Amino acid sequence: MTTGPIQFTLNGEPRELPDGLTLLQLLEHFALDPRAVVVERNREIVRRPALAETPLKAGDTIELVHFVGGG
Repeated sequence: MTTGPIQFTLNGEPRELPDGLTLLQLLEHFALDPRAVVVERNREIVRRPALAETPLKAGDTIELVHFVGGG
């Protein structure tokens, strides 16, 4: 059940998205591959298997680190 948008911080920037999203859906929203991103929620790393089960909540601080390949 969604109750409207929630506010949270993503990489230091205030953001707003619909309530009820998981962290995996957050990554999908920004077209990020969960295999190439480390997700930190409120200063704790969320392991990839838990992304689909971890809800994004109002007031959360999310940090995304995206790996890029290169030589």
